[in-house]
Amino acid sequence: MNRGFELLMEEYQERLYWLIRRMVENHDDANDVLQNTFIKVFKNIQKFKEDSKLYTWLYRIASNETFTFLQKQKKLGFSELSEDQFHQTAAEYFDPNEIQLKLVSAIARLPDKQKAVFNLRYFDELSYQDMSEILNTSVGALKASYHHAVKKIESFIHEGAK
Repeated sequence: MNRGFELLMEEYQERLYWLIRRMVENHDDANDVLQNTFIKVFKNIQKFKEDSKLYTWLYRIASNETFTFLQKQKKLGFSELSEDQFHQTAAEYFDPNEIQLKLVSAIARLPDKQKAVFNLRYFDELSYQDMSEILNTSVGALKASYHHAVKKIESFIHEGAK
């Protein structure tokens, strides 16, 4: 069991980290959420039913842990990063070319659910069916969320270009 879990962590750790990191601004917080995700996976691995794909099950756990973390942050009154703080933080992790920073900044402004849907579709290139299993939402609702997220991002980028 332990070797199998180590292999599972090796296979999915980086992908799950980036799923979480795109939702959580701080690297240390993302690592904490990732650790909580793997603790939950370890405790519940016997409950995994092979009627879904392993990675969708893992993504669902990571997404739920991320949403829980974000809700706790909001309840504790932690505010979003200011624009300057965001650009400083983004520049640490991304090549700070202007359009990339605009995209990252626009994504950060999305509501949590739209941000998750956009990230899963755009960066992870998941199908709507897989996203439906991960987020426990209908395919139609996901398509609408993705469409709204794209429109908001386009609007933000075009406003910044003026």
